[in-house]
Amino acid sequence: MCGRYALAPSPKQKSEQLRDVQQPVTWKIRYNIAPTQSAYIIGNDHPERIREMTWGLVPSWSRDGLNSGKLINARAESIFEKPSFREIIQTRRCLVPADSFYEWRKEPDGRKLPYRILLKNGALMFMAGIWDEWGSGSNVQTTFSIITTGPNEEMAALHNRMPLILASAEAQVAWLSDLSVEKITPMLQPPANGLLRMYRVSERLNGTSYDAPELQDEVPDVLRLF
Repeated sequence: MCGRYALAPSPKQKSEQLRDVQQPVTWKIRYNIAPTQSAYIIGNDHPERIREMTWGLVPSWSRDGLNSGKLINARAESIFEKPSFREIIQTRRCLVPADSFYEWRKEPDGRKLPYRILLKNGALMFMAGIWDEWGSGSNVQTTFSIITTGPNEEMAALHNRMPLILASAEAQVAWLSDLSVEKITPMLQPPANGLLRMYRVSERLNGTSYDAPELQDEVPDVLRLF
């Protein structure tokens, strides 16, 4: 699962990795992006610009258009089978930029300790997503879901799921292009081992209303005796 992430791009990240897209005039810096909140994406319908959508897919055939937050993730292994995903994976794909994502380690006493996961090379990561539209005219809403896979080697020690990270610029460009099912399928794999690093962060992250830079500060880890 990917249930929380951050996007606070540095000037270097913006100039090097986002130089070919139209960026927001004023960036909305976020350290704790949660389901049903608005976030930036790059969609395959307008790959030349960054725009906002709501996290949590609302299928075009939804009766009421309500965002319950249940479709924040789409499992890669079954994405061609689920009614909510099987058509839009072929026609409506997006990149979800992030500087990092968060995952929790459950302790024997029930506590959930959050960890920040980021690329070792300090670059922005681009998570693969799908998007859809519901409604029409002034009532239209656009929403997205982040695709998840099984874990790579680093993530396996922490959790059994992780976002589908498209690590190369070539893969990112390809994801936004016209692709057949035969070309999409090989891309739905965990990233290579050795790309990620992680460290523990404040439990203040557990609350979705708290959003501040210190959420990315490393805090002392807990020694596990069993």
